[in-house]
Amino acid sequence: MAKAQRATIQEVASLIKDGDMLTFSGFTIWRRPMALVYELVRQQKKNLHLFEVNGGTHTEVLAGGGCIGIWESCWVGHELYGKLGERVADAQVNKSFIVEDYSHAQAVARLLAGAYGLPFLPTACSLGTDILNPEYDMLKKAGKRDGSNPKIPKQKYVMYNDPFFDMGEIALMPAANPDWALVYAQTVSDKGIVRVNAQTYTDAEAIRAADKVIVLAEEIVPDEFLRRDPNRNLATDYMVDYVVECPWGAHPTGSQFFYDVDADFIRSFYAATKTQDGYNKWADEWIFGVKDYDEYLAKLGITRLDKLRANTMLGYSTRVKRGSR
Repeated sequence: MAKAQRATIQEVASLIKDGDMLTFSGFTIWRRPMALVYELVRQQKKNLHLFEVNGGTHTEVLAGGGCIGIWESCWVGHELYGKLGERVADAQVNKSFIVEDYSHAQAVARLLAGAYGLPFLPTACSLGTDILNPEYDMLKKAGKRDGSNPKIPKQKYVMYNDPFFDMGEIALMPAANPDWALVYAQTVSDKGIVRVNAQTYTDAEAIRAADKVIVLAEEIVPDEFLRRDPNRNLATDYMVDYVVECPWGAHPTGSQFFYDVDADFIRSFYAATKTQDGYNKWADEWIFGVKDYDEYLAKLGITRLDKLRANTMLGYSTRVKRGSR
């Protein structure tokens, strides 16, 4: 029996509680579930615990909105449209939320362990770096590794001596099992099968590691259609809890074969949000100044969106001006 339920953006956002642990689909400025991220800010969620293989524009929206209590990842920014995550950096300096640093590969190892149902995964990545310096275990310094929160491991890592091949010490990275995976996919079936028509990054691991999964889909298609070619599907219906049909739901991040990254929008966001006051003014216009995501899209306008729309054969927009040497 299919498990996934149809819902609205407002309904699924209301299910996420203050303090819940979240992870996300996509990579930096690609396939982020932005419509849901905006709604979390609009509903004024607090103390969220983000675990991410890498951060991006969505992270900065949540950070500026005062939604984050803990952020665990390796990097945040907007790629070539804004190298630094200004709101996260400001929070780290001012200690307005906890920032726990990992290398990219260590974050992947934690998510893989969660997806495999293992308590930890061994890795030699980043040995000898300050990421493994106990001085920078920020969750421990904050008294959060006391075992009271089942989502926070009692130790950031454990060094273990290889008993098989005498390769020396190796780091055991604890599993990450978020309460929710918030996923954007191009296509989902009416029963909940998920298909991503592009790079999948660590989406499969995020879906499998999380307790519950919300999928925002560009389009919903008959279940039978996706079952014709099952090897192209990312997740089956029993892995997904809620499905929301939400065209343009990743904007301003991109969705390969549907629309490009809105470079001008992200550049403008980055410039506007270098200060908290700037973020507040931006949010007053783009989050609180619109009733919902439909009004957000209407504010953007059909001309802007149509320029971003991908050519169906090429998979990217032929109307967007690109850089040249």
